[in-house]
Amino acid sequence: MTMRSKTLFLVAILLGLTACATNPVTGKRELVGMSEAEEIKVGEENYKPMLQAQGGKYDVDPALTAYVSEVGQKLAVVSDRDLPYEFVVLNSSVPNAWALPGGKIAINRGLLTELQSEAELAAVLGHEIVHAAAGHTSQRAGRSNILQGILLGAAIATAGSGYGDYVVGGAGVGAQLINQQYGQGDELESDRYGMKYMSLAGYDPEGAVMLQETFVRLSEGRDADWLSGLFASHPPSQKRVDANKQTAAKLPAGGEMGRERYEDVMAKTMAAKPAYDLYDEANALLAEKKTSEVIAKADKAIEIFPEEANFYALRGDARFLDDDFDKAVTNYDSAIRRRDDYFYYYLQRGRANEKLEKLDAAKADLTKSNEYLPTGIAFYSLGNIARDQGETSVAISHYEKIAEGDSELAVKARTELAKLDLTANPQKYVLRRCDPDSSGNLVVSVKNNTGVIIDNVGFVVEYRDANGQVKSESRKISVPLGAGEVTSVNTQLGPYQAGSNCPVTITSARVMP
Repeated sequence: MTMRSKTLFLVAILLGLTACATNPVTGKRELVGMSEAEEIKVGEENYKPMLQAQGGKYDVDPALTAYVSEVGQKLAVVSDRDLPYEFVVLNSSVPNAWALPGGKIAINRGLLTELQSEAELAAVLGHEIVHAAAGHTSQRAGRSNILQGILLGAAIATAGSGYGDYVVGGAGVGAQLINQQYGQGDELESDRYGMKYMSLAGYDPEGAVMLQETFVRLSEGRDADWLSGLFASHPPSQKRVDANKQTAAKLPAGGEMGRERYEDVMAKTMAAKPAYDLYDEANALLAEKKTSEVIAKADKAIEIFPEEANFYALRGDARFLDDDFDKAVTNYDSAIRRRDDYFYYYLQRGRANEKLEKLDAAKADLTKSNEYLPTGIAFYSLGNIARDQGETSVAISHYEKIAEGDSELAVKARTELAKLDLTANPQKYVLRRCDPDSSGNLVVSVKNNTGVIIDNVGFVVEYRDANGQVKSESRKISVPLGAGEVTSVNTQLGPYQAGSNCPVTITSARVMP
């Protein structure tokens, strides 16, 4: 299925007729926007690209992932809805957790390091299970502007920098699904039924009270990274703390808190936390292009925890900014040896090889990067490589994937398209509009929708003469048009009625020499 057909499939789902059904969690009759099969399909299609876009799997501590999955499955088996639940730990310091429709649930390393017990972990996972089981995410998709996000998903990569800006297609849809804020009712409902699942699975529901108390405390005075993580979609409040206390009072007392077990399982990750703290500090310095400081911090992180591939990639990013592309490739090689299934390392190594004019190696890396997560940056570089190797049709196909929108990358793609394709297909790059003047004569406006100066713009007007015969007349625009510039020509042909089909075809244009 192509990217476009996947997008259209998702649009069709979200535009589909809603129906009433009994919510399996609450027992209430509610409007639903997706069938269960559709929820599962949306979750599965977005899951893998979401894992890549959100930092990749945290694979250096497989015992921790197994443990999180074990706790999650204990809760899943007592939930009110049988879904193909899956639990994963992501390699991100942002404290976050999320659920896609159909039961795909993720928790970040950065949230796990803030928890104190297995019961608190169960509170997080139980809460996300309820979001999936009660259909909160799919309901928000059906009643919000999520559709707009899906329609724009294929252009997300054209914005500039950062993971959110890299992504084309599926992960853009997934990000829209998980990042919109849940309503207060959904949050309280997920807390309440999540605590019920905790109790049934043998956990002390007081863990959910402690969790919310921790979140309220941590949210006070925290920076944007915190507020853009878990708290953006799951805002903490004293009201939630109080509601959890009331729920806990109604549930059987006791149950497992699991502090010691949690500490034991988290020991390796907690020992590595200073290395990840250095990594996060270095990333902030990278944005300021303080590359020597970045490399120093990355080296210290590697001394503490040499297993983590991101630390080597970070050194590669610093070398890349310094135009030291040979060393950058060496660093990305080191990252790939440690984690060979993450898009970013191949993307960056491909870009470095492109700079070194090792075009075949660059093309292989960029193509592999797109297999894990399609990105605008990769498509643009692949377009450049195909252009330089004389593969014009291939270059055009890459540029076209990212040419929509007003971002810098989209403009650059349209510029390259114009250079390659404007003469053959001028109507794709020169926009036209028809309006009547005060006497009803046809006024044709044309817009240069490329990033370069063009000239030799020609068009043909079809019209009926006084005898009703269909005729055509060719016109030329004598002045060059700058990027984005519009000019108008009064054809003196008429009558033309506003709102009628525009009887104009763009027939020629060229990039100005």
